[in-house]
Amino acid sequence: MPPALALAITTAVMAAVGLVGWSAGRRGVADRDAYLSARNTQGAWPLALSFFSSGLGAWILFSPPEVGATIDIAAVVGYGVAAGLPFIALAWLGPRVRAAAPEGVTLSDWVRLRFGRPMQAYVAVVSVFYMFIFLTAELTALGGVVGLLTGAAPGSALWLAPIALVALVTTAYTAYGGLPTSLRTDRFQAWLILAIVPLAFVGIAGVVDDPAAALRAAGGLTPTTDGWRAFIVLGIAVAAANLFHQGYWQRSWSALDRRTLVRGAVGGALLTLPVLVLVGLTGMLARGAGTIPDSASNSIAFFTLLVAAPTWLAALVVALAVALVGSGVDTLENSLVATFAAGVAGGRMTLRQARWLTVALTLPAVGLALANLSVLQLFLAADLLAAATVVPVFLGLSPRIDRRAALAGAVAGLVGVVALGVVRDGSVAEGLRLLVVQTGPAGLDLGAFVTAPVVAGVVTVVGSWWAGWR
Repeated sequence: MPPALALAITTAVMAAVGLVGWSAGRRGVADRDAYLSARNTQGAWPLALSFFSSGLGAWILFSPPEVGATIDIAAVVGYGVAAGLPFIALAWLGPRVRAAAPEGVTLSDWVRLRFGRPMQAYVAVVSVFYMFIFLTAELTALGGVVGLLTGAAPGSALWLAPIALVALVTTAYTAYGGLPTSLRTDRFQAWLILAIVPLAFVGIAGVVDDPAAALRAAGGLTPTTDGWRAFIVLGIAVAAANLFHQGYWQRSWSALDRRTLVRGAVGGALLTLPVLVLVGLTGMLARGAGTIPDSASNSIAFFTLLVAAPTWLAALVVALAVALVGSGVDTLENSLVATFAAGVAGGRMTLRQARWLTVALTLPAVGLALANLSVLQLFLAADLLAAATVVPVFLGLSPRIDRRAALAGAVAGLVGVVALGVVRDGSVAEGLRLLVVQTGPAGLDLGAFVTAPVVAGVVTVVGSWWAGWR
């Protein structure tokens, strides 16, 4: 694909998104609360579109196809289910958290009321780490898409240009208009994604001589043990981590009422599942068609199908990638600021400071994106940390849970992963390695992702019982 065409498409999509964001931002925000929460303004359908588009990103062009090319159909469906599960959980948890903290902006506001400042700070740090990794991964993935389709080398000017352009435009309108602007651009980008994904899938399937035969040749249509293992791990990892995506929680308070929140969250899940499955199937198509070189990573499975594709199809994929990244990045920019404002700064941040912080947080993410790290690996490191924290936090919906036990449980979940490495793999070094580098099929370690929440939950419950008994 000609580099000039890729840059032209990126510019055109971001110009359209920026225009929508600027138009929404012109309405202005009255105060910091409106900037960070858009409180009680969103209906069910706009909310569903926002959940859908803000939860996706260019990572879907790498991670689900990699899972499909490496494992089987169970893992592909598992990825789709896992991506939708946080919205289903939010439909149940969101109204309860919102009712307990009616003036909240992010989950950490409720955590402070329920557990106190130490646990709030811990959850805020986990959330910021996860969302910053997510932001970095999004920008990294965009550079990867353009690089793979144009032949641009990582770190080159062509590789950097789309990253810089998306970061610049999203930061400009998000810093200006806050969450209300992000919600408006989400809807625009959601329609782009819903229109392009089916077209791109049909086009990619048309590149393969016999798609049905390729899927059969991939050998992944019958679920295997590895597939079911990946299904479980992805369900725990992705759902747990995304419950710390404060952009979702911001949208909980933006809903008009409880019923609207439930409908919007369920709608987001229903939109997400088929998109993830379609994209994941391209990995199986690539494996069955034999388009993945032996020396290449399965993470580029999707793009190996585009080598012989017509230019219009590659152009469509670039437009899709830009829409995916734009919707994810502006959400993350605003949610990072909201988390800092509530969880780190203790609610003492002004509207002007929030705007400048939006800019300040995006710059290092752009720098790290140039390192071209593994998108799947970035997510796994953050997912495990979240998996160790999610159970103690939401056990707090029960009044019997002690705040000190919850914090101890969150830390114990990580200690349990290290202990697993010591017992199973024979050394402390292997235990520490589990915290940052997962092993097993497609990098998914079932033991680590089960141990973290189980140990965290047990320590929280036992500690709370002990505190109450004393």
